[in-house]
Amino acid sequence: MLVKLLVAAGVLLFPVPALVLGARGLLKRPGYSADEPSDRASFILLVALRSVVLLLVLALSAVVLASSVGAAIADVPLHGMVYVFFALDLLLALMVVLSFGRSVRRPVRRRASPAAR
Repeated sequence: MLVKLLVAAGVLLFPVPALVLGARGLLKRPGYSADEPSDRASFILLVALRSVVLLLVLALSAVVLASSVGAAIADVPLHGMVYVFFALDLLLALMVVLSFGRSVRRPVRRRASPAAR
């Protein structure tokens, strides 16, 4: 029973916040210009792929969470594919956080020295 609850807690602690961060960063486009058609096409493809990844994380999180909570309530063993889905969910959530889920930090402006003026 402890493993089932740990799997449910693992889904709630990492993939669900990664899903929120990824949804916030879905339309961010650092380095792309809206003026060039080639940039526009690549941006559309990028947003489509990000959406597919986020939908996959959402589906995997829902399946793993429902399976683990249901197995804990009914006191039955988890199927082996639930652990595979859990690992895949964690890996995809890690990809989301490290790629488009991060907030883009702007470079710090240096203060101008009064002597340089």
